[in-house]
Amino acid sequence: MDDNPNDIELAICALEEVGVSDEVAVVNDGDEALSYLRREGSYADRPAGNPVVTLLDMKIPKVSGLEVLRQIKADEDLCTIPVVMLTSSREQQDLQESYAAGVNAYIVKPVDFEQFLSAVKQIGNFWTQMNEPPPVSNSA
Repeated sequence: MDDNPNDIELAICALEEVGVSDEVAVVNDGDEALSYLRREGSYADRPAGNPVVTLLDMKIPKVSGLEVLRQIKADEDLCTIPVVMLTSSREQQDLQESYAAGVNAYIVKPVDFEQFLSAVKQIGNFWTQMNEPPPVSNSA
């Protein structure tokens, strides 16, 4: 997501309400996100397998959300992970670049508290309950 602790805490609360918070991993920046996904560094012992969905923000520290997205989609082991850009950016360029890089959904964060919670719940429900994930690769 982003480096705003309030957004992260709110998102986790919303995901708790739809029953997926125990499966949520939170990282602090784009570099850490890539380490987590690639099972490198302090995440080398993370259990094998990819997340059901990855939420990114355009404005995360160190490595931007857009660059994290590009690296995910360029990596043979990660490219099937659905990525949702959940961001405050309404910039057309950010939207265009995200879709060009392979984002699966681009959602502008609602400013209203209740609307934000509702949006996160809908994301959680869709990607964990309704969406059929890609088959598990034997190379993991």
